[in-house]
Amino acid sequence: MLRDITLGQYYNADSVIHKLDPRTKIVGTFVFIISLFIFRSFLATAVAAIFLISMIKLSKVPFSYMVRGMKSIVFILLITVIFNMFLTPGIPVFKIWNFSITDEGLKIAIFTAIRLVFLIIGSSLMTLTTTPNNLTDGLESLMSPLKIFRVPVHEVAMMMSIALRFIPILMEETDKIMKAQEARGADFESGNILERAKALIPILVPLFVSAFRRANDLAMAMEARCYRGGEGRTKMKPLSYNRRDHVAYGVFALYIVLIIAAGILGGRYLPI
Repeated sequence: MLRDITLGQYYNADSVIHKLDPRTKIVGTFVFIISLFIFRSFLATAVAAIFLISMIKLSKVPFSYMVRGMKSIVFILLITVIFNMFLTPGIPVFKIWNFSITDEGLKIAIFTAIRLVFLIIGSSLMTLTTTPNNLTDGLESLMSPLKIFRVPVHEVAMMMSIALRFIPILMEETDKIMKAQEARGADFESGNILERAKALIPILVPLFVSAFRRANDLAMAMEARCYRGGEGRTKMKPLSYNRRDHVAYGVFALYIVLIIAAGILGGRYLPI
């Protein structure tokens, strides 16, 4: 399960998406995510699905690799769907004991599940096609107007990039600790929920110790390289837009037009 988490990892490939400016990919990801939460119709969902599938094809990231990253949120996805089906008031479709599944709850559950899947895949696609360094530079460049309000843009972007980079590292560390504990006779599969939660304590303690040790090593390495924040720093490879990025922004604009038209024509244009 832990090896299936793809968020924060980089998949090296020679594709158009990989060659795009990181700012273009960040903007495109935000546009896609916002469209998922604004338009609620089957036609708009179909447009979003076609757009996402097209981006995956252009990125040359194997679809099986993208789907593998969904295994880590199956439990959250099931809870969300069940809660929406049983707790949404409306016209009952059928009953299970004292609980009834409504037509409105079923529709909301379907839309919620689709949006969560699209959200995870779309976010993973950005991190899979963008190196942590480029992602940091892109975030810093996009947030640079906030410097007017004395926001430490460089530090914020650096923290976000480090957090994304540490996700696969911590997952790998957790997997190693679990295997070491299982070799010593630990059992994480049997028992009820409380017993399984108690069994995770021998994992959490060494994991926290390892995380703090890695953070301390990273801080020492940055100080040894005379890192003093973003003030006055220059870029070895400054970001610059090219023709591919201009075409990409044109595609984003076309997608916005299509998703708005689909949301209106689909009969369910509901801002959230």
